[in-house]
Amino acid sequence: MMMHNFNAGPSVLPKEVFQQASEAILNFNNSGLSILEIGHRTPLFEEVMNEARSLVKELMQLDDDHEVLFLHGGATTQFMQVPMNLLNEQDVAAYTETGTWAGKAIKEARLFGHVEIVGSSKDTNYTTMPHELAVPATAAYLHITTNETIAGTQWHQMPYDCGVPIVADMSSDILSRVLDFNKFDLIYAGAQKNMGAAGVNLVIVNKHILGKVNRSIPTILDYRNHIKEGSMLNTPPVFAVYVAMLTLRWLKAQGGVAAMEAINNKKAEVLYKALEAIPFINLPIAKEDRSKMNVVFTMDDKEKEALFMQLCKENGMYGVKGHRSVGGFRISLYNALTMSSVEAMLSLLNEFAKKIG
Repeated sequence: MMMHNFNAGPSVLPKEVFQQASEAILNFNNSGLSILEIGHRTPLFEEVMNEARSLVKELMQLDDDHEVLFLHGGATTQFMQVPMNLLNEQDVAAYTETGTWAGKAIKEARLFGHVEIVGSSKDTNYTTMPHELAVPATAAYLHITTNETIAGTQWHQMPYDCGVPIVADMSSDILSRVLDFNKFDLIYAGAQKNMGAAGVNLVIVNKHILGKVNRSIPTILDYRNHIKEGSMLNTPPVFAVYVAMLTLRWLKAQGGVAAMEAINNKKAEVLYKALEAIPFINLPIAKEDRSKMNVVFTMDDKEKEALFMQLCKENGMYGVKGHRSVGGFRISLYNALTMSSVEAMLSLLNEFAKKIG
């Protein structure tokens, strides 16, 4: 039975990447060594890191002010590393409160300075995105979570004109759509949803916003040190960086971010349309704020949900259960998910709707 992987992360990867990565585990670039055992400061791996960073700059059309880093720790580490590097204890950072992940970022930032919530969707139980922000001109930066993986919401209009540096957690929609990435002063994203395997975090930072805090920053947490050492300040997650590089190659071969956005838009369009047509399915997110990466829905009773979950298991639909905090279902449509998997889900939904009547 063919498996269709709708998991929210770690998530689906291109088949070509699996093949190339598996070959590299046994014999990397005909070196006779595994990618798992090569020295990270050897030319073999330096080429991987350099290509990965170069591909990010090319795909995102980044200018020379923006540095590309591959770091340990995932996006969760960035919840504290961002304010540690950018926020003085007496200063204010502006944060938007849009769901679970934004909430975690806010909690960590409060350890380093003052946080002002400048837009919140808490009163709608995170089923919307705030569309009007009140950002103080004196804020050190504005932090947004561009896609809330659990809630199923997404920013579709970026607050480029907020008047202060913009920091964005793009963990679940990085490289899925065209944005003016140069207008962001810091972007971070765990790789395990749209650009690789778990274990590495992409950070893009405008070097001109660094070095302005008056605290002492631990060596390993200072972005400037990682920039100076080309993401080799300590041993990087070699295999995860390699898988990210392969995925970035694949993305470029598909036509780049614009081509991927067109495919992602189509996947989301047909799935939402199908869900809207089924009377007993509830789509809780405001239509204008729906995520094109994580489609969340519930059914009008738990018995139907249990039956549909069983049908998914019987038909190889993996990872469709909603997050434990919200329940229901979540279908993730990341870059590597094929249209054929979406079509298989559409067929299953239609079959189920007819059966339930």
